[in-house]
Amino acid sequence: MYWNTVLYLSWQEAIPVTKRLTRQQSRELTREQLLQAAAELFAESGVNGTSVEQIVERAGYTRGAFYGNFDGKREIVLALLEQRTQRELEEMQALSQEAESFDGLLEHLRTWHRERDETLAGWLALRTELWLYGMRDPELLPVLADRERRSRAALAQALEQGFAARSVTPPAPVEFLALIMHSLGDGLSIQRVLSPEDSDADVVVDAVELLMRSWSALARQAPDTN
Repeated sequence: MYWNTVLYLSWQEAIPVTKRLTRQQSRELTREQLLQAAAELFAESGVNGTSVEQIVERAGYTRGAFYGNFDGKREIVLALLEQRTQRELEEMQALSQEAESFDGLLEHLRTWHRERDETLAGWLALRTELWLYGMRDPELLPVLADRERRSRAALAQALEQGFAARSVTPPAPVEFLALIMHSLGDGLSIQRVLSPEDSDADVVVDAVELLMRSWSALARQAPDTN
């Protein structure tokens, strides 16, 4: 059977697919489209406000197709958390590999944030819904913690590279600095959605650049204790 449809890769991003699919590829496509439908509905109505029936209707499948891929909404929430975490990490790694310096990485990040700004409200709504759902389920809290830990670890690695490029020793453990930067990015994203007239799409990267310059200057001013 030939398919002429779309394969969703991330929030409101699609790639056309026109080819004969194997059984495994067809199953993967079904799973991706169910995940995309769930992501859209969770952002619009919340996890608890979305039913399995609504998900399959949005995706164009049956309940049988849903339960052939997921045990229920809880499992699809877990799948979305893992999917989003992995894709964000892959995007960060790709940006780091493309950049020849930390300043180059900042420029790549500016482009990335400007592109994401068009769907930032939906992205943030989905992320918040997944957080809230996980926070209300003690068994999911470790999953949320692991997601955040992996994101901060990637950020800490980028910070290490940035300090090394400037030939300075970080003024504090990079893990702590990554926590500050990660939390600030979340807060600025919220403010960007709530009050877009008070900031622009570069606000997160501007903050990152300011922090990096300040921390580097602080490191250079630190007295030599050797």
